[in-house]
Amino acid sequence: MNIKITGTGSYIPKTIEKNEAFYEHEFLNSDGSVIKAPNQVIVKKFEAITGINERRYAKPNLNTSDIAFFAAEKAIKDAKINKEDLDYIIVAHNYGDIKHNTEQSDTVPSIASRVKHLLKIEKPKCVGYDLLFGCPGWIEGVIHANAFIASGMAKKCLVIGAETLSRVIDKHDRDSMIYSDGAGAVVIENTNETGGIMAHETATYTLDEAHFIYFGETNNQDVNEKRRYIKMYGRKIYEFALNNVPLAMKSCLEKSGVHIKDVKKILIHQANEKMDEAIVKRFYKLYHSEIPEGIMPMTIGKLGNSSVATIPTLYDMVLKGNMQNQKINKGDVIIFASVGAGMNINAIVYKH
Repeated sequence: MNIKITGTGSYIPKTIEKNEAFYEHEFLNSDGSVIKAPNQVIVKKFEAITGINERRYAKPNLNTSDIAFFAAEKAIKDAKINKEDLDYIIVAHNYGDIKHNTEQSDTVPSIASRVKHLLKIEKPKCVGYDLLFGCPGWIEGVIHANAFIASGMAKKCLVIGAETLSRVIDKHDRDSMIYSDGAGAVVIENTNETGGIMAHETATYTLDEAHFIYFGETNNQDVNEKRRYIKMYGRKIYEFALNNVPLAMKSCLEKSGVHIKDVKKILIHQANEKMDEAIVKRFYKLYHSEIPEGIMPMTIGKLGNSSVATIPTLYDMVLKGNMQNQKINKGDVIIFASVGAGMNINAIVYKH
């Protein structure tokens, strides 16, 4: 049994929000105090740390379920399957459908049910459900699909990561510049081809880390509203990721039996350029090895952090030849890895 990704698709929103758009924002510290630096300086420092110079926002008429559907359609077409043959639709997200300029998240029915409805799939035994797992949600969805297929409960699964984080950002928080929107999808099925999912690893840390990413009030204490926004303790997340993600990747690689020198690509959650580079550097340091050139494709500079969508969109772009000097060949071993709210960490070793 070789459980493989047989089709990929992504939806990259058309609206580009450049860093210059934040020059007119009123950035405040979490206690409401004024940051004593011009916005141009704040933005330039942000760009130097994260590597982000622009990000994508969904158009006002589109919700998370809409862009998830767009990516799903492409993945199904790419896999050359009948949509009625799907047994599971698993959608990873964190905030549901939040209509433009509204405060409330809508998750009833689930995003997966909405996607199935938009795909016009008639089969009742095509089961749709949502997965809330922070930024590692798409990888965890792939792990779920792998388990369903390996156990004989399913033959074909659709796994989607979709998010519209632009709807949950606090314009007074510097971290608002990180987040973006997007969707990526894959079809996973049992095939006669060689390769596929070789090993996976997942962990949840909650004793001290559970609330490193949370929903909180605006930094502007003059605003009296019930609305909440995505918030995080950036330094704590950075240290947590550096200490734990490389170890999870190493554990996963050892389970697979693959040698570090045979890894051709690492597709890591596009969270922060400096953090991702540090994670991969520390991973290779565990093997006393140098980082191979071009091992880690990056989209964060142009697409920002779209949470669960970053890895499947990155994977689709590389496979479709939409990233300069990046290619995945048949038989290549790649590592998927992510970290995010929960705090959750996971990784997959996969042979293309």
